[in-house]
Amino acid sequence: MKVAKSAGFTDTISVLEQAEPDPDFPTVAFPNPEERGAIDLAIALAIREEADLVIANDPDADRCAAAFFDRQLGQWRMFKGDEVGAILGEMIAREGTSSAHFANSIVSSSLLGKIAEHHRIPFEETLTGFKWITKVNGLSYGYEEALGYCVDPATVNDKDGISAGLKMMEIAEQLKSEGKTFNDLLDELTLRHGLYLTEQISVRVSDLSFISTKMKSLRAAPPHEFGGERVTSYEDLAMGTHLPPTDGLRFETATSRVIIRPSGTEPKLKCYLEVVIPVAGDGLVATAEIARQAMAGLRATTSALLGD
Repeated sequence: MKVAKSAGFTDTISVLEQAEPDPDFPTVAFPNPEERGAIDLAIALAIREEADLVIANDPDADRCAAAFFDRQLGQWRMFKGDEVGAILGEMIAREGTSSAHFANSIVSSSLLGKIAEHHRIPFEETLTGFKWITKVNGLSYGYEEALGYCVDPATVNDKDGISAGLKMMEIAEQLKSEGKTFNDLLDELTLRHGLYLTEQISVRVSDLSFISTKMKSLRAAPPHEFGGERVTSYEDLAMGTHLPPTDGLRFETATSRVIIRPSGTEPKLKCYLEVVIPVAGDGLVATAEIARQAMAGLRATTSALLGD
């Protein structure tokens, strides 16, 4: 709140029940804005106060979640990490910095690379984690889908939820001054690049041997299709590609990408799904429905493959 007010955002409101530090975090099941229900109090307050944007950080404020009123759904919802990543990337690119250089991790949406290409900005794909993203030479913006954003590496060369939240406030204010909404900006990106839809599947295990066994079996017999589409590209990331070797598998079809890897911090096997559907003559609504159906098929295939 102090940072927001010092930047000129004086019309800010905090959730009173969550305004003071409390190590027990009594208002949430788990103090991570990614968790279901974690920002319910903030959204309820936003509805009462007719706010433009909700910003939430995790306890050490290195991650940033954001929510907005989605006029297409007619209700408030939280942005996906990849949506915020694309919004920040597009608006930072429009600032026209000559030394701009973008990056995101392999498990994040490929949309940022397309945004960078459109604005003629160098782009690099990195391994998972900000220890890799921040090593990119001349980095001006980088992000990871798990709500981590580096919007001002000259000041904080790491993921930082405070500066990312402040940037989202600036974007909300700019859009409002232009008579636009976040829906308008997301639609603009969709019309230019296609609809990029991402989801994640996490399989939590009690026996860690399940993860190594599953990865071994997938390497021995890689699937030939996902969501009814033939696999056109398969990479064993442990063999090293343009990136250092890492334990993971990447599959691509005509319209989708699947990355499977063990979590580096939890007893989980994680799978990152992406569907890319170009906008056809039927328009945005029809494209969104095609993307949802494609993602449902992709999710079903992948869940069955992982035994989820």
